[in-house]
Amino acid sequence: MKTHKIIYLLLILSGISLCSCSGVRNLQAPELDMPSSFMQRSFDSLSIADMTWWDYYGDEVLCGLITKALENNKDILMAASKVEEMRKLYGAAKTDLLPQISGNIYANNETNDYSGRHTSYDPELGVKATINWEADLWKRLSWSKKKGETQYLASLEDERAMQMIIVSEVAQAYFQLLALDSELDIVKRTLVTRSEGLHQAKLRFEGGLTSEIVYRQAEVEYTSTASLVPALEKSIQLTENAIMLLTGNFAGQHIPRSKAILSEVVDYNLRVGVPSSLLTRRPDLRAAEMRLRGAMADVGMAYADRFPRFTITITGGVENNKLADLIKSPFSYVAGALTGPIFDFGKRKKKYEASVSAYEQARLEYEKEVLTAFKEVNDATVSYQSARETARLKTELLQAAQKYEELSRIQYLGGTSLYIDVLDAQRRYFDAQIALSNAVRDEYLSLVRLYKSLGGGWQRNQDKGGSSPVDASTEL
Repeated sequence: MKTHKIIYLLLILSGISLCSCSGVRNLQAPELDMPSSFMQRSFDSLSIADMTWWDYYGDEVLCGLITKALENNKDILMAASKVEEMRKLYGAAKTDLLPQISGNIYANNETNDYSGRHTSYDPELGVKATINWEADLWKRLSWSKKKGETQYLASLEDERAMQMIIVSEVAQAYFQLLALDSELDIVKRTLVTRSEGLHQAKLRFEGGLTSEIVYRQAEVEYTSTASLVPALEKSIQLTENAIMLLTGNFAGQHIPRSKAILSEVVDYNLRVGVPSSLLTRRPDLRAAEMRLRGAMADVGMAYADRFPRFTITITGGVENNKLADLIKSPFSYVAGALTGPIFDFGKRKKKYEASVSAYEQARLEYEKEVLTAFKEVNDATVSYQSARETARLKTELLQAAQKYEELSRIQYLGGTSLYIDVLDAQRRYFDAQIALSNAVRDEYLSLVRLYKSLGGGWQRNQDKGGSSPVDASTEL
């Protein structure tokens, strides 16, 4: 068959493939009938997730730790390496649509001796180049390219999701560390008070002014408070070790930080945005969407694999049995092949049906992740509201307990109440301080979880003034 006839046949087959069914038209799209707002309330379309993490947190020490984590955390570095792997594989998949060119330089010498009559030699020298090209019938190669693209984009979103997680984990560990510092400070201040009370109780007992039980009560209170210090110091060290791991450093190092104690969060109107914004803000949902598209590409490839493949091979070069005459002996060869299954007992059809089932799994997984994300936002919002109300009530409790402690001490010194009443008031005041510290900590932690659930925290410092997530994902 002449070359022009092969090309003509190729054009006909390509036209047929353009008109053919892709095999993905009947796939069901994800059902995402999302509510218009969270928790049956109307919110601004803007969200705190639109803020960069360095603006959202603000604390200089915390931002420094987050920066180190984004630069050195091993999980993030592995995710970045995965992105590079998928980018290279996507580049390789794109080349499948192009002709493949190979070369061959050879020399051989065939020796023949038929029936012992005489020996003949048949030397051959040649230089050849071959072009192989597969026509993209039924869009198999195009779907393969699309699969490589979705895998690359999914890995990119996975890296961003990992960044979001690490930012959240560093922030949570840091606020827990500050809360532990606050609790330790409360315990040490209480120890000073308990030490003074113990000293006074001892003097009064030795002077015969009180019974021994009063002295022993004061001793028990001091010892029980002192026993809290080792556990708190251990928790502080373990939390520092956790932060060191997140930042890619060896454990056992001290984290320099200010002596400032967590203060109650300033009340301001938290914007959570609208549910549909999660689909663009949260990189884990964008990664799930890319995997769904990849599953669709698998369906397209499996469908196209059921039909024939058309390839063209063109070989040209020179060959001769003498080196001197090599360039005088041009050689060319053109071939076209249409190959495909005739009877495979339904093997390819079953593979296609299996890919459709795999797509359904990916679709349901995507829908589940969207539902989970919506739940996380609602949970975080409820947790923040609860933590804020708890902190307000704990503040009132602390004020009442402080007043109770002052009055009981005054009455005891005036001889109108027992020392056991003073100890009870001191215990309540101490517990109220710890409770308020923990309530404020929970308020900060709920803000961290809310920010993460809304899709905040994946931005990098170098992203300032950069492109939007969608634009960045398509820059290949």
